[in-house]
Amino acid sequence: MNAPDVLPLANTLGGGFLADALIGYTLKKVIKIAAVIVGLFIAALAYLEYDRIIRVDWETLQTVSQNAITTFANTLSHISNNVGADHSGVETNLSLSNLGIPLASSASAGFALGLVRG
Repeated sequence: MNAPDVLPLANTLGGGFLADALIGYTLKKVIKIAAVIVGLFIAALAYLEYDRIIRVDWETLQTVSQNAITTFANTLSHISNNVGADHSGVETNLSLSNLGIPLASSASAGFALGLVRG
């Protein structure tokens, strides 16, 4: 193997790592911002109920939030079950698929690093 043969593989592994590191970092920041917004909204509801400006039905709010979380978890489970499925009709690059290494591993490592550092 010489340098021109290894260069496409190195670009694929390194590019996937960097792209998914950025995606993981961004995703963690978005999740943090969403958590703060939801927390402030619930705190505002509690304050307004404390001042007797509004009345909040906490059981209904809990039921709705539990249903939303269950639906989200089921969707993630469905997506993760279909990630490794055989996709017939999708063309693959035979030279890269015969190397015996999972090219997604660098992307997964980059995504995990982005989530940890985010």
